[in-house]
Amino acid sequence: MDLEQLSRLCEAVVEKEDWAELARRAEPPPALRLNARRGHHESEFGWTAKQARQRGEQALDEGKVGVLMTAGGQGSRLGFDRPKGLYPIGPVSGASLLQIHIEKIRAAARRHQKSIPLYLMNSPVTAEEQSAFLAENDYFGMTEKDIFLFCQGTMPVVDAVTGDLLLATKDTLFLSPDGHGGTVAALATSGAIESMRERGIEQLFYFQVDNPLVPICDAEFIGHHLKAKSELTSMAVAKKQPIDKVGNFVQIDRRLQIIEYSDFPADVAAQRTEDGALQFWAGSIAVHMFSVDFLERSLSLSGALPFHAARKKVTHLGEEGKVVQPNQPNALKFERFIFDLLPHAQNALVVEYAEEDCFAPLKNAPGAERDTAEYVQRFMIHQHHRWLQEAGIQVARDVAVEISPLWALDEREVARRATPGTAINQTTYLCEGVPRSA
Repeated sequence: MDLEQLSRLCEAVVEKEDWAELARRAEPPPALRLNARRGHHESEFGWTAKQARQRGEQALDEGKVGVLMTAGGQGSRLGFDRPKGLYPIGPVSGASLLQIHIEKIRAAARRHQKSIPLYLMNSPVTAEEQSAFLAENDYFGMTEKDIFLFCQGTMPVVDAVTGDLLLATKDTLFLSPDGHGGTVAALATSGAIESMRERGIEQLFYFQVDNPLVPICDAEFIGHHLKAKSELTSMAVAKKQPIDKVGNFVQIDRRLQIIEYSDFPADVAAQRTEDGALQFWAGSIAVHMFSVDFLERSLSLSGALPFHAARKKVTHLGEEGKVVQPNQPNALKFERFIFDLLPHAQNALVVEYAEEDCFAPLKNAPGAERDTAEYVQRFMIHQHHRWLQEAGIQVARDVAVEISPLWALDEREVARRATPGTAINQTTYLCEGVPRSA
């Protein structure tokens, strides 16, 4: 525990970045828009989507791509008292988030006939149960040597007024995970980066466990990253409204970065182009491609991953050893954000994907407007309906259909597996062992 560092962080809480001023001199990010990707012509960057896909497939065929997933959160906000990765999100199968992600990795590895290692970051509150869950389920068919489990670091929580350390019990400090930005340090201290070097892994596909729609190891996304010679490439969706609750990709002083929606001035967010589109359209969904070289180099970049302070309500032990339950934010938690690496990356790039193809995070309990289990499952069912219908399968409108990644990883595999003209009229889970005729 670095007490001097904690003291500096507490003093710096009042020295906040002037995001409003930065936003007002920001420009839209360098990006490959969706329409350009879907066309067959060269993009402004000098290559086509097909060429990007071929380059990404080459990297996967050569075994140079790994997967980095952060899974440190509990499902408390969902009313689920277990690690969020264990949540049974499959709309028909009841498959957990972890199972769906691992099956996608296995399907991609099978397609490219190369193993794709998973570097899975837990937190102190999820590590034991999540590790046991994977072992009990035989790692969902993935070989144990291809799953590297490691744990993120923690930071002490301090009183927001005095800066005193807070106690969780009489002999235990109150500790909090140090954020997804702590991934980089944890990769190094755990030996994960050394593992990547030994296996010849040069690029990492990064995402967070709560999003079952992530197109893991999408070859085109990887290819755009490599063709651009980018050290950090980010997937984005187009915002529907100026105030959408996603981070905003912007370019400031020729450097790509994210300004959180809470720090983005409403008048800047509302700016539009001549054709009426949002000027700042690119919303972050926490899906990135990292060069392993860049991650290793970032360890020595001073200030590349600063700590951010968040005021939170924290139940703790008071001076008399009795539990204190505050009714308003009383504590400071310190965490790092991995997207703070963006300004330090060479040739950083944003690639737009359709929201229905990549983003349905599970965050909220039933009753919320979006990002509930029902909301996520609706997205999953809609995607699988669309894949089947494009392959010539008739699917009854109100029927729940789920496709295991091991049956078909994407719409191209659905088109190869399905028999046009067949119909699905009842709740169906397409998985391994199901005949090609569906």
